[in-house]
Amino acid sequence: MWKKMFGGSVPQTAWVQAPLYDRIDPGRLPGHVAIIMDGNGRWAKGKGLIRTAGHTAGVNALKQVLKVAIDLRIQALTVYAFSTENWKRPHAEVDFLMKLFSEYLEREINEMDEDNVRLQFIGRIDELSTELCRQAKSAQKRTEHNTGVRFNVAMNYGGQDELIRAMHSIAAEVADGRLAADSIDETILENHLDTAGLPPVDLVIRTSGDLRLSNFLLWQTAYAEFWFTKTNWPDFTPACFVQALEDFGRRDRRFGGLKNK
Repeated sequence: MWKKMFGGSVPQTAWVQAPLYDRIDPGRLPGHVAIIMDGNGRWAKGKGLIRTAGHTAGVNALKQVLKVAIDLRIQALTVYAFSTENWKRPHAEVDFLMKLFSEYLEREINEMDEDNVRLQFIGRIDELSTELCRQAKSAQKRTEHNTGVRFNVAMNYGGQDELIRAMHSIAAEVADGRLAADSIDETILENHLDTAGLPPVDLVIRTSGDLRLSNFLLWQTAYAEFWFTKTNWPDFTPACFVQALEDFGRRDRRFGGLKNK
């Protein structure tokens, strides 16, 4: 299967995971996977640790999942790192998360670049700290010509906020005559979203048991398949990810229509 999937060129890290990946039908992989990485705090509480320990462990889980996406040549992976609502959390936890994001970028950007990953941040990035914003934009610039996995990190992001910002931008173009109001369609709106240029989301994964979108990629997930697990994010392993991909491959996707019998 591997030679058929990759035309004889198997990613270096894939050899270790080959028995795991053999369960996957390479012709039925999602093009765009979105993950709500939930349960870091619950994981820490269950182990008698402080919440921030869960966030640190969650970073390690993210790296493993990204490696699987690289191995399987999934086109896009989008993760929900920090929402517009997360600012309501205790200041100490928010400060820790911002420091953790900064350290993650500094530590991982070289390897992501070597892995041909194209990194992008979506959300209100300009409202982050000056240094974190600089790091994010520098990482985007460094990897913008990479042709591998499109790795999108949602930071200070909310789906409703994204739609409102897109509408403001469209309205401004109509007001100054650059866009005719009656020409606005799905493509116009999509081109004004943070995810412009990315395919629609095929699969949404949410960990830790909650069964909701939580204001994540509201437009992009219109016909996405959903996969929920009670596993907390720090315990979400490559095997868990493959299980979700395997289940996706068995789904009957009709996009509102019916298949011919």
